[in-house]
Amino acid sequence: MTSNVFPTASHAAPLVPFRSPRAQRRVAVVGNYVPRKCGIATFTADLVEQLARYRPEVSVDVWALDDAGDDLGYEGVAGTIDRADPADYARAAKAINDAGVDAVWLQHEYGIFGGADGEMAMEFVDRLAAPLIVTCHTVLTEPSVNQRRILEHLVQRASRIMVMSHRSRDLLIERYHAPSEAVEVIEHGAPDRPFGRQDEFKARMGLDGRTVLTTFGLLGPGKGLEHAIEALPAILADHPGVLYRIVGATHPNLVAQHGESYREGLQARAEALGVADAIEWDDRFVETDELLDQLEACDIYITPYPGLQQSTSGTLSYAVALGKAVVSTPYVHARELLAGGVGYIIDPNSSGAIAQAVNSLLDHPRELAAMQRRAYAKGRETIWPRFAAAAAALVESAVSEAPREPARRTAPSLAALFAMSDATGMLQHSKGVVPDRNHGYCLDDNARALMLMNLAAGVTPEERAVRTTAYAAFIQHAWNPDRGLFRNFMNYDRSWCEDEGSEDSNGRALWALGRTAQDTTDDGIRDWAMELYDQALLARPEMESPRAVAFAMLGASAMVAAKPGHDISLALLARGTDLLERLLGGARRPDWSWFETVLGYDNPRLPQALIEAGRTLGREDYLATGLETLDWIADRQTATSGHFRPIGSESFGIEFEALPFDQQPLEAQAAIDAAASAYAATGDAHWAVHARAAWKWFFGGNDRGVVLADLATGRCRDGINPRGLNRNTGAESILAFHLSHYSMLALGHTATDDDSPGGKIEHDRQEAGRPLAHP
Repeated sequence: MTSNVFPTASHAAPLVPFRSPRAQRRVAVVGNYVPRKCGIATFTADLVEQLARYRPEVSVDVWALDDAGDDLGYEGVAGTIDRADPADYARAAKAINDAGVDAVWLQHEYGIFGGADGEMAMEFVDRLAAPLIVTCHTVLTEPSVNQRRILEHLVQRASRIMVMSHRSRDLLIERYHAPSEAVEVIEHGAPDRPFGRQDEFKARMGLDGRTVLTTFGLLGPGKGLEHAIEALPAILADHPGVLYRIVGATHPNLVAQHGESYREGLQARAEALGVADAIEWDDRFVETDELLDQLEACDIYITPYPGLQQSTSGTLSYAVALGKAVVSTPYVHARELLAGGVGYIIDPNSSGAIAQAVNSLLDHPRELAAMQRRAYAKGRETIWPRFAAAAAALVESAVSEAPREPARRTAPSLAALFAMSDATGMLQHSKGVVPDRNHGYCLDDNARALMLMNLAAGVTPEERAVRTTAYAAFIQHAWNPDRGLFRNFMNYDRSWCEDEGSEDSNGRALWALGRTAQDTTDDGIRDWAMELYDQALLARPEMESPRAVAFAMLGASAMVAAKPGHDISLALLARGTDLLERLLGGARRPDWSWFETVLGYDNPRLPQALIEAGRTLGREDYLATGLETLDWIADRQTATSGHFRPIGSESFGIEFEALPFDQQPLEAQAAIDAAASAYAATGDAHWAVHARAAWKWFFGGNDRGVVLADLATGRCRDGINPRGLNRNTGAESILAFHLSHYSMLALGHTATDDDSPGGKIEHDRQEAGRPLAHP
């Protein structure tokens, strides 16, 4: 009979000390959930229950995967998701985003989500803004093409990944390209019950005097039960008092396809072998508390699974934690949990190996008792308090505290701008912080750089002249009079990649020329800008791209400010406004006050162009339309918590929807500039608050709490992806950060610690070194 001696304290690792949380965390957990009868549902329920019990600083919203027509009576859930309905995933993702949770924790197993191999999980996670944690319940060594595609997609989106075995961690890193720092091993949790109570629980179940072997779980061909049954004749020959208890309902999918034929086949095999009387069948899905009671009555737990890729088994974890001797095939979870003599590992598909292992333990009661004590000691490492502590730490590691916006009013250093520039102009891209010459130059960035040099503080007159002339010369050289258009892309060897650039790049060139005419203090540069602007606009006045039109309109408004009554600019504003209003009328619907059925880049520029046209032309109707549409896009770029969430580049081309990633500095700059235009037109402090939220996005006020911009170097990272930073620092990002700073100065915000639109505007202008025209 098993000894009741407890393991000494030295066998157990110390409990993770409780630390008062810095903040309450709210997590949306998505997966199967009780009362659904499956292992994932039980795991999800355990996760929720144990966090509530041991780590109440982490609150949980449960989103249960469901089947249409089921009436499972879920209790305490935030919502359900029809696993087969793509629209329901979109609805749930929006609700989760609107709830402002700190993280989303997805339980992943092939087949529990809709689509082939559960592929609907991919579009679901693409819609989530909060950091994603994924529990990989299965990591296949040899996945199908589609299974690999799904898991690699989840890996790419996840901020943290939980696995329950070291083998699974290695597979994710080696074969699915998961970053090692993102993958955490948290072993399956288990109950903390006293050791050695077999006799007590056998008595409760009427099993006094019996030696009990047990296998738990949903029945199916993958359980290998036929091998355990075929081992019984040899076991009973030496130990006739053995009872083998097989506990668990047949898997519902198997029942739906084949009824109870698998169980009936096993029972027929037991009859043929003459061991039917030594088997007790409990054909039920057993809830956790009863499962634990039944395990307590067990002497040896058997898991004869033939498949060796199973990375976790909740019942195996429970059995070990309760101090049960285990005989198991070498699937992944068993190999790791039972190492060091914690259990008995046998060859798969071998009834002889099962019989030999069981008889060896029953022949040597002292070794059986010693193995049980080793198992109980191992189980102390996975008891629920430790599991909950590890789960809470995983959440905390996925959720970064947003750093505070720097209080200093100092202009960003121009070092990053100059590092990306040479005598030709400004290079486009970088590898990390190092300019990448392989991609050469583009008109877009040099136009932005010219606009920045009109405003930049902290630069000598000589340096300003050199840099301004270089960027202006690039724009001049980009002009192709034969086509009446600007070129855009240039190789590093100064050869052009094209004879004409996109409409958007041409619109941006007109914008830069108009702003230069308005903002520069160099009369010669102003004259050049006005001349080239007139030449380019007269050569190709018509544009179709909404953003090209908006950029050109912003340039036209600036040109009218520099040269009142400028006829071709006034005509451009009228044509552009007519185009934008026609587009708005064609795409608008009750919940979509926008110019297109899709969202693209630089979105706020379209309403900003209408606002500036309204101000320039004295048209209140244009201004009203601009403010209405800016309010609409601003609302979609504001998270429930109030932080700025720019339209992600993954939204491009998707009708009537906005996805949160990848987020780019260009969108934050456009939001700030457009809000500044709206504030100048209305004096409404709401726009100053919105601009400040977009400005704080650069400094950690974002969905990942990451800092993109650095005042000391003037660098700015290229954006935010689901895992965090894109660490490159290209020209577009650097310029967006710098130009945003000067727009904030025009609002009087960079200097202040509150959200009031006033506050030391004049001081900021003096610090910038020159009067600032409104963007």
